[in-house]
Amino acid sequence: MIYSTEINAMCCVAKGIENHGPAPIPEEGKWVQAKEIKDISGLTHGVGWCAPQQGACKLTLNVKDGIIQEALVETIGCSGMTHSAAMASEILPGKTLLEALNTDLVCDAINTAMRELFLQIVYGRSQTAFSEGGLPVGASLEDLGKNMRSQIGTMFGSLKKGPRYLEMAEGYVTRLALDENDAVIGYEFVNLGKMMKLITSGTDAKEALQAATGSYGRFQEAKKYINPRHE
Repeated sequence: MIYSTEINAMCCVAKGIENHGPAPIPEEGKWVQAKEIKDISGLTHGVGWCAPQQGACKLTLNVKDGIIQEALVETIGCSGMTHSAAMASEILPGKTLLEALNTDLVCDAINTAMRELFLQIVYGRSQTAFSEGGLPVGASLEDLGKNMRSQIGTMFGSLKKGPRYLEMAEGYVTRLALDENDAVIGYEFVNLGKMMKLITSGTDAKEALQAATGSYGRFQEAKKYINPRHE
């Protein structure tokens, strides 16, 4: 340790509070004085974006004793991000929070999401701050639902032609239902996760498509149906 001339010339003054320590933060139902990375536990979510804001990443981490046990990486808006997410899902588990914060996670949006999660979790703002014992490893998959697909909404609208619903939480939108005023009153969708599950279990593709098709709203009352991608 190198000290400046000014410090060396000073006299010593005793600290009034020697062992005050950091303020405790809530972690998995406990109050913890976090002094080292291994003192951090919790499950949390965060969103990151790249510099041109072309795409975004939702990152979910489950951390136990400072080590990332699971990572759910969801991306939208950029084709290259999907490959980056694949690599990040291999990179993150097993790393400490500090290692992950200082590791190139391939995509700037994923790196930014990691930064935002780090800030949340080391300040005790995790989703499991007050949940005793936290959540088991694998809990992040609950965000995907039983069909293991991200919750995606894709909508388009123009002043001249109005709105087009393309993808809803229920699935891929195949038809929009319009009333007599050409206003949307419902839609038909295909649950792609359910359809693929049926197909891979041996169901005929046409039967699987029919079984995975549903509707929302006053779909049956429509005066007209349109394909939102082509009409």
